[in-house]
Formats: sequence, C-alpha cells, structure tokens
Amino acid sequence: MERTLSIIKPDGVAKGLIGEVIKRFEKNGLKIVAMKMIYISKKEAEWFYAVHRGKNFFDSVTDFMSSGPCVVMVLEGPKAITKNRELMGATNPKDAAPGTIRREFASSIERNIVHGSDAPETAAFEIGYFFNALEICG
Repeated sequence: MERTLSIIKPDGVAKGLIGEVIKRFEKNGLKIVAMKMIYISKKEAEWFYAVHRGKNFFDSVTDFMSSGPCVVMVLEGPKAITKNRELMGATNPKDAAPGTIRREFASSIERNIVHGSDAPETAAFEIGYFFNALEICG
C-alpha cells in the first residue's frame, strides 16, 4: 500500500467539486484515510511551495492557495501516487487527458482544482505537513 497527499484547492471548493473529486478517487480504488477542510495562510503556502521560491509564479500560487478553504486528504492504495496523478491529469488543463479532473474542471494552469504528491518522498513530507499520525486512520 502506498499513501499520497491530495488537496482540493480553493477553486475546487468554491465550484462545489469536493464530492465529485472524492467520488473519482474512491471509484478508482483510492481509500481516504485522513481528510479535513482548512485555510492555508500565505506564510504556510509559502513554506509548502518553498521548492518553487524564486519562480515567476510563486507569489500568485501562494496568494491563490491562501485565498479560500482547501480540503486536504491522505489517499491510500496500490500505486496511490501514480493513480492520483492519472486521475488529476496534467498540470496544465489544456494538456490533460479527456476525463481527468483538470481537463474537465480547471480554468488555468494555476487554478487547476487539485494538487497531488509526485513521489514517495514528496508524499511523506506533504502528509506530515498537514497531518499527524493520530489523524490518519489506515
């Protein structure tokens, strides 16, 4: 079993897509073992996206991520990272495959509804950033 972090970003929450996103995860064999709705502060977003500091989109992405509530989840299942990334689609919704979350619902490369860990090391860091061991039920 593998775990990954998934975030329904402020645009996904605002568009009322929480249930739709969760349904797609569960329908495709990903089990939610932790979940909560939170507000990410600008400072927390800057720390979370620190790997992108200095890039031209850093300020806008951290402003966006702190603009409204997000739903953070830990997903579990065989090859959970790969499965989640397949369901999300490419970062740029124009490049995402038909039927993916981003292709169907995203409005731009930045406002792309969801975030997902890209590797086991990233998943471990990101899960630990939002959840402690007592909050994960799996």
